[in-house]
Amino acid sequence: MIYQPPAGARDLLPLEVEQKRWINDRLQHRFQTWGYQRIVTSTLEWLDTLTAGGAIQPDKVIQLRNNGEKSLGLRPELTASIARAAVTRMAGNTSLGARRVASPLGRSLAPYVGAGSHRDPQRLCYRANVFRNATQSHHGRQLEFFQAGVELLFAGGVLADAEMILLLAECLYDLGIPDWSILLGEAGLTRSLLSVFPESIRTSVRNCIANLDRITLEGLQLDSDLKAQALMLFDLRGKPEDVLSKISTLNLDDEAKQTVNNLKSLIELLNSSTPQPLPLTLDLSLLQTFDYYTGIVFKAVSFQDYQSYVLAEGGRYDQLLGLYDPQGQTSPGIGFSLSIEDLHSCLLTTEILPQQSPCNDCLVIPTTDEVKMTALKYARQLRNQDNSLRVELELSDRTEAAIKQYAKTCRIKQLIWIEADGNPRVEQLD
Repeated sequence: MIYQPPAGARDLLPLEVEQKRWINDRLQHRFQTWGYQRIVTSTLEWLDTLTAGGAIQPDKVIQLRNNGEKSLGLRPELTASIARAAVTRMAGNTSLGARRVASPLGRSLAPYVGAGSHRDPQRLCYRANVFRNATQSHHGRQLEFFQAGVELLFAGGVLADAEMILLLAECLYDLGIPDWSILLGEAGLTRSLLSVFPESIRTSVRNCIANLDRITLEGLQLDSDLKAQALMLFDLRGKPEDVLSKISTLNLDDEAKQTVNNLKSLIELLNSSTPQPLPLTLDLSLLQTFDYYTGIVFKAVSFQDYQSYVLAEGGRYDQLLGLYDPQGQTSPGIGFSLSIEDLHSCLLTTEILPQQSPCNDCLVIPTTDEVKMTALKYARQLRNQDNSLRVELELSDRTEAAIKQYAKTCRIKQLIWIEADGNPRVEQLD
């Protein structure tokens, strides 16, 4: 029998691991230069936590059996888990909370829950795997994904929105991703524009717009005015100034007008904050997979070799944290996640990624059975002298020619022969 991973799962071999590590390290460095600190949440969560109050459908979650009253699941994304951790374990004083997390006594952060109405902004970043259940019609579809991302919690307003977009842009510039752009939408405004449709057909209109399915949209049973409204909403994408000009002609309520003004302020702030214009498209037909977004939503995309890649997705979720708060207190939040797989695919056609897995620096070889212990000690001594040195120990009784061929194949730079008298003989390799 030939053993293979389950359908939808895959193994990562050393070179791919090295390339994705390279991507992840650059992203984490950029997050940290903006003041974000890494958080690690549980891979397993209660299903109630993962579904985010119904914003995430349970069938998206890979569920696990549990003998208790509640069901467990593997996280399909990180935002809900981080929101849960933030409001139950990180409320109150930021720096003191950080020290409590690191306490060897393992004390809980519970004393800081609900510590006053004011909460300092929390800048958190992560690198993690997520799991998403595939539908029965997509047997073999990928189940495990690798992400890196940030969450800015307890901070609202246009400036926080701008920080997210600009940080995402810096990440893509840092990695050298070719030919990318950011699609920017507004979940609250889009919902407002959809509210004119009867509830019985509103979901169908929303799905057509979300999936860019104009043919089905044109076939829906709508009167002429609603049909025109649906097609107008379907086409609300393009240069920000053009889309905003078109929106200003609509009959909007006061809340929608304020949202449009906030969008204008955000775009002006973005345009004045970068040395070169951002490749930005305003797309009010943009709807995200997870339905907890309340404000701006955005997506970074790239087109390579006639294929599109979704590099990142995110948005504002000002109601989500209230689901997990012990007192039900609502707090603002915004974040994004980057797809390591799609970033990797975009960079494979470039020369930016490492082209080889790391090689070892030296190979320590005992020449007789009597000096094997000496060889072990010498290898340990080398590692202790320089903890960045990669030292390998020869384990078999191969011939000198075989050892040199192996070293050449593995790009080992130095051979250290431990002679019969216990002394090392160093041989440099080209």
